[in-house]
Amino acid sequence: MAIPTGSSALHDALVILGAAGIVIPAFARFRITPVIGFILVGILAGPHGLATFADKAPWIETFTISHPHGIEPFAELGIVLLLFSIGLELSFARLRSMRRLVFGVGAAQHFGAGLLIGLALLLLGEDSKAAFGLGIALALSSTALVLPISGTSGAVGRNAFGMLLFEDLALVPIVFVLGSLGSASAGFGELAQTLLVGGLTVVAMLVVGRFLLPPLFAQAARTKSPELFLSATLLVVILASLLTLSVGLSPILGALLAGLVIAETAYRSEVETVVLPFQGLALGIFLITVGMSLDLDRLLQDWPQVLLALAAVLAIKTAVTAGLLRLNGVRAGVAAEVGVLMGSPSETTLIVLGAAAQAALIDADTAAFWQVVTALGLTVTPLLARLGHDASLRIEMRNMERQQKEAETPKIARTIIIGYGRVGQMVAEMLETHGQSWIAIEGNIDAVSRARRDGKPVRFGDAKRMATLEALGIESAPAVVMTMDDHVQAARLTRQLRKRFPDLRIIARARDADHAAELYLAGATDAVPETLESSLQLSESVLVDLGVAMGPVIASIHEKRDELRNAIRHRAELDKAPRLGALKR
Repeated sequence: MAIPTGSSALHDALVILGAAGIVIPAFARFRITPVIGFILVGILAGPHGLATFADKAPWIETFTISHPHGIEPFAELGIVLLLFSIGLELSFARLRSMRRLVFGVGAAQHFGAGLLIGLALLLLGEDSKAAFGLGIALALSSTALVLPISGTSGAVGRNAFGMLLFEDLALVPIVFVLGSLGSASAGFGELAQTLLVGGLTVVAMLVVGRFLLPPLFAQAARTKSPELFLSATLLVVILASLLTLSVGLSPILGALLAGLVIAETAYRSEVETVVLPFQGLALGIFLITVGMSLDLDRLLQDWPQVLLALAAVLAIKTAVTAGLLRLNGVRAGVAAEVGVLMGSPSETTLIVLGAAAQAALIDADTAAFWQVVTALGLTVTPLLARLGHDASLRIEMRNMERQQKEAETPKIARTIIIGYGRVGQMVAEMLETHGQSWIAIEGNIDAVSRARRDGKPVRFGDAKRMATLEALGIESAPAVVMTMDDHVQAARLTRQLRKRFPDLRIIARARDADHAAELYLAGATDAVPETLESSLQLSESVLVDLGVAMGPVIASIHEKRDELRNAIRHRAELDKAPRLGALKR
């Protein structure tokens, strides 16, 4: 039975909330990004999914969205809140430090990729204005999908964020230019006037915001009412977005500026906390609209052309982005990962395609084809992120192995540390303090790069490969220290090392007493349980603070540590006896 028209909005809201309640925990259970889940829900619940069977089975309408265009404003709110949260992570100092990346590399990446895509379309027979409009539109990348995957910090996140920030700032001028190309009445004078008024508005917002927002949030904080604090936050976001929209700029620019101003106050963390749930739900709605925009009939009808067009766009944007980042001094692996991640078109591509169609630069059929390409590209973005990350690891591993071979040093007797995280770094520091030589192996390329910049003997590699350890000189190593927190891998590697090197000292980090017993059973010389060590350190602090003399406290701590280790070893021996008996039988 069809849902009555009067309750269609409530029905659509219930479908979306139900989808969120299913998608988020289900995909989290299998460690898959919910982005894919929301897009699949949009495909199924949209006009090109289950709704096509509603004539034969009216009950299907219960699980479909009856008015897809009705939820688009909520999807736009998701983009606004995303840009607001990005602004919260920024500061004026960070923005100044990124100006070369934003206005240099970001501008070159966008217009360079747009030019190459436009030239390719021109060679395929498109009109010059249409090729220009399509190239600029398809060169945009998705802020809504890329930033939640990459973040805004780290090598990948910072470079992606800088280029995406330029695209968000350039969106309004792009739409104006396309309109001026398609209409004789629209000229660059109108664009210049809008940019002038918009620029003055932005400056006024930044100045006024620095004086008005701190007392506003201070008053909200004094009430100790989370609801009032949330209301004040949403009020600021909405007013800033409406203000930029009223002068012809994008509302997402207003949200970004609001976040940037609030980030300079003492209330940034609290604002970020209250907005986060709404941002996640609104972004989920946006992803559902992306799924609903994917015309399955058109995709099935023209799938060879759609796939070829998407592959060409991905290849051009990846090559341009990676090449520019390499010229800017970014590592090859990071450049490749950012290039692949930003290869897909953007949600704003759909806006620019609509503007180009409205200006008669492209016809409706061409716009519909590229909308399908864009929607499919957004859908596969999480998969591209995985491929880009894997490609980055392979590139960095190959480069690091080549560098290590070129800088090969004679093998000397030194302690090998497996894993150079916080525990491995502390072990290395203590070894240096007591004049002991060491070398570490780590699988995180960023950690290796940081350590090598500091002059530390850290090599990139996989400790599971015995050839890697042999290259470090394990035959002459006085000891091996294993700091990894994967208990299965630690036990397996301990058994391999003990079997290969019977006299090697193996000191392993353990999670608890049971894990330590397992490591002793596997052949570890010493296993250090983190839980027991934490308890002993706490006991030492308590006793010293209570006035007990340091000497007796240290002696008792050492005695208790030996007692606990002997108990764990004894348990391991008891576990070992039945296994030996079973083997003999």
